[in-house]
Amino acid sequence: MATTVILLGIVSLLTDVSSEMVNAVLPLYLTAEIGIGLFAYGFVDGVYQGVSAFVRILGGYAGDRAQRPKWVAVFGYGISALSRIAMLWTGTLAAVTAVVTADRLGKGVRTAPRDAMIADASDPSNLGRSFGVHRALDTFGAAAGPMVAFALLWAVPRGYDVIFVVSFAVAMVGVAVLLLFVPNRKVGGGKAGLPLKKLMRAIAGPALRRPLIAAGLLGLLTVGDGFLYLSLQRRDDFAAAMFPLLYVGTNLAYLVLAIPFGRLADRIGRAKVFLGGHVLLLVAYGFAAAPIGGWAWTIASLVLLGAFYAASDGVLAALVSRLVPAESRGTGIASAQTVVALARFASSLLFGALWVGLGRQEALVVVAVALAVAIPVGGWLLRGVER
Repeated sequence: MATTVILLGIVSLLTDVSSEMVNAVLPLYLTAEIGIGLFAYGFVDGVYQGVSAFVRILGGYAGDRAQRPKWVAVFGYGISALSRIAMLWTGTLAAVTAVVTADRLGKGVRTAPRDAMIADASDPSNLGRSFGVHRALDTFGAAAGPMVAFALLWAVPRGYDVIFVVSFAVAMVGVAVLLLFVPNRKVGGGKAGLPLKKLMRAIAGPALRRPLIAAGLLGLLTVGDGFLYLSLQRRDDFAAAMFPLLYVGTNLAYLVLAIPFGRLADRIGRAKVFLGGHVLLLVAYGFAAAPIGGWAWTIASLVLLGAFYAASDGVLAALVSRLVPAESRGTGIASAQTVVALARFASSLLFGALWVGLGRQEALVVVAVALAVAIPVGGWLLRGVER
């Protein structure tokens, strides 16, 4: 396994400890501390899910053209780190939205250059495993973050400011690791990325068109994690008492399954594993919508959600990275991530409206039925994309 992959995994681990400390308490902070409604929370969650779409292609393209994606990634990680400390001055919906926007813009800038570095440092036959290793380290941090937040809230009730300060410190350590230890090597085999006009034609061409449509369709029916956790909290006392740790259950499942699913994708096909992940998500919706509460149903929902991410996140990046020229790999990956982010932005707004209009359980059922129809359509779109 390439050292670059491990080092980037450590950077992501530290960054996710930081980000998930905040994310784990954000739904409660917004709805209980600041006092915004569910539809307003849907807007913030939509920003969280989708605003990075506006700069993902820009980040990938900048890394490809310069052939030095490390510095683009440093910029993105730095913006996200600064957003953690900025949470200290939030107290209104507008302020929270601005800080969340800055954090997600940082994520959008850094993600494609980082993934391009992973793809460049990996053997093509082991791409799924490399992305799985990275996502496993990333997810270890994502699992640790909520536990740190839970411990801080236990020690300092309503100590949200303490969480924000510690989150900032951890994020800065991640930026330091990236700056000091990750090699600043050229990517793309020494070729600069395609000019913008040619690149746009390549993105709209037959190699990427159907995968992007499939990713967008399925992303539109992916309910934001925060909504799913709020739904579980409203259903039973177990989820309400353990709310900050719900993220841990999801991330532990992701951690355990990321590498096995990456290897499975290398062996049987990345498109098949990607679609299979959405089948797991469909089952998770069914468990979350069930009228029966309790720890078993909650844990099952969390495990299935984590399995979905393990089968879709890195697998989609690995799939798309082989459908574009090496010198434009970052932009190709960013294109898929942009489509997914925009789709999830729309999904959060839609689900917030469905919850308000129909109710928690009914909204989940509607989305689950739509996803059951969309999965076969996605399968048809992805047929034959891997040669």
